[in-house]
Amino acid sequence: MRGGIDLGGTKIQAVVVDDEHTVRGEARVPTPTTGGPPDVAASMADALQQAAQAADVEPGDLEGVGVGSPGEIDPGAGTVTSARNLPDWEGTFALGDELSGALHTRVALGNDVQVATDAEALLGAGRPFPSLLGVFWGTGVGGGIVLEGKPWTGRGAGGEIGHVVVKRNGARCTCGRKGCMEAYAGRGSMELRARGRHKRGTKTDLFQIMRDRGRTRLTSGVWARALDRGDDLAIELIDDAVEALGAGVASVQNVLDVEAIVIGGGLGIRLGEPYARRILDAMMPHLFNDDDPPVVEVAALGDLGGAIGAALLVANSHQRPVSVSL
Repeated sequence: MRGGIDLGGTKIQAVVVDDEHTVRGEARVPTPTTGGPPDVAASMADALQQAAQAADVEPGDLEGVGVGSPGEIDPGAGTVTSARNLPDWEGTFALGDELSGALHTRVALGNDVQVATDAEALLGAGRPFPSLLGVFWGTGVGGGIVLEGKPWTGRGAGGEIGHVVVKRNGARCTCGRKGCMEAYAGRGSMELRARGRHKRGTKTDLFQIMRDRGRTRLTSGVWARALDRGDDLAIELIDDAVEALGAGVASVQNVLDVEAIVIGGGLGIRLGEPYARRILDAMMPHLFNDDDPPVVEVAALGDLGGAIGAALLVANSHQRPVSVSL
């Protein structure tokens, strides 16, 4: 059996899978909002230990643990750099060694969205298509690319579609630049805009729903409930996000010309098929090949796709294994 950890901006999802990719145990914990990389790594280890317990296996007896992380990934060195949606993670941190020491097994690292895209290509909605683009709409907007059946990661930072510019000198993104798609469509940026508008007097149920649900952030579930209530601010900001996704994803499609686009991430999965269709509609004015648009599908593996994809790293990894502390 193998472990997989999906490190997200609001949650850490861990699974233990068998050699048929069947989930034998899973666990989810909140992503820390304070501290730094060691605190995040400790929560990741805790989530994997809980998943292993549910699968009735010790972490040290696993074949290994794969990790899908945001930021710039160096798989050989086992490091993650500039995971900006996580607390105080601007520099480089040896996440692989930290986790292998805590879990007593080897650890393989990959980009969070790329491993989720790989899982959809092998096991999920992308199976019929040789080439596809994964668009993961959550705390940020991440992309994964599969071309002719093979992942494309560039020099380590490929697929950063959230930082395609959709408006010159536009809204400030969490990356520090202006006009990125993520500045309009990333849940983190949307929350900042919602808080600012609410503070200036705009009425909204978003924050009451958040408190009622025992949350400290505007999760995908909070946004979905606000939309169901017809909350004007939620509708406005989600509409802006869809328009930004349409322009940004269409621009990437104009370069790659893949057969399919798979929409995942917390918001993408929660809002589902109706919003996948809306994103395609928003893409159409910007597509060069609008006579033959790509197929757009919702990620079939749901919330577990990233963690399942991370577990695939253990079986498929050709990278140097991170050292194991026993």
